[in-house]
Amino acid sequence: MKAAKAKPRKTATATASSAKSRAIAGPEGAAGSAQTGRTVKPPNRAARAAQRRAAIIAAGLDEFTARGFAATRLDDVAKRAGVAKGTIYLHFKDKEALFQELVRTALVPLIGNLAAAPAAGGSVRDILERFAETFVREIAETKRGDIVRLIVAEGARFPSLADFYFREVVSRGLAAMRKLIESGIARGEIRHERLADFPQIVVAPALVAVMWQGLFGRHAPLDAVAMLKVHLDLIFGERRVS
Repeated sequence: MKAAKAKPRKTATATASSAKSRAIAGPEGAAGSAQTGRTVKPPNRAARAAQRRAAIIAAGLDEFTARGFAATRLDDVAKRAGVAKGTIYLHFKDKEALFQELVRTALVPLIGNLAAAPAAGGSVRDILERFAETFVREIAETKRGDIVRLIVAEGARFPSLADFYFREVVSRGLAAMRKLIESGIARGEIRHERLADFPQIVVAPALVAVMWQGLFGRHAPLDAVAMLKVHLDLIFGERRVS
């Protein structure tokens, strides 16, 4: 009588490998296999690197806004991002480079919106009103506003940060604003031609809104959008109700 053939035993390595594969695929991977007949592949190396970079930038924003530039440590950024400290250096050479990337990703795109010319049938004032609303929603009332406040508070102590901020944000913003003002003058929307020499006048209330919300918002909340529209009334004249 032949002895029953023993079933092959799974090795610990095979079991661990199987468990790891299930962990990577997760429930969605299993569902994907059942429903579509193919396994959902884990993110590739480039995608994982991009995810880690985004996590580091988000953690940097939290740390910088909570502690200020001087007191922020990359160890704390790494811990908050869930990565090793060495991983940060694969993306940024130092703390200042990380802060600069925050400025590029959080603030520079908004400034780019100012460069758009008025749409057909639109006006310079329409552009500035949309910019004001976006600025308040995306900057003044979010952690991005803390970046602006941090520059104001610590820029004198770290002139390289102030220089970078001026180059990437302030100079671009003023150039775009001057171009819009000149367009408004040419279209007859703005009568005071000297305004083009001082575009800071137009953007000043936006900075007031950022500083006010950060320092006094809990005592006296500011309707920043309404304030900015009143400011535009002073420049363009009050809107006529048709």
